[in-house]
Amino acid sequence: MADRIILKGMTFYGYHGVLPGEKEAGRPFVVDLVLYLDLDPAGRRDDLDCTVDYSRVFDAVKRVVEGERFNLVETLASTIAERVLAGFPVEGVRVRVKKPVPPVGGIMEYAAADVRRWRKS
Repeated sequence: MADRIILKGMTFYGYHGVLPGEKEAGRPFVVDLVLYLDLDPAGRRDDLDCTVDYSRVFDAVKRVVEGERFNLVETLASTIAERVLAGFPVEGVRVRVKKPVPPVGGIMEYAAADVRRWRKS
């Protein structure tokens, strides 16, 4: 599937991590999504019903990041992918969850988990 919608830089505040301080104080998480679907019908008809309403996708991702707690960003990314596949008419999704300023003993721009999931036929 070559067609895709990209949602980049969605930023939320969540309480995910292994360390107690991460679970108590929380931190920002940045989510990038690539939604794989056929955009030809939407392009031809100029009709939102033929595509994905990305404001609803944003809200779904926000509910996961801000409303649930996980130890691992891998679990957070996988959960977001599962929710998007379950709630929206996409064939596949790529989810990248970035954790800016991870708790390491030095300077690092971010740690991230990047997962790709496809609808089962």
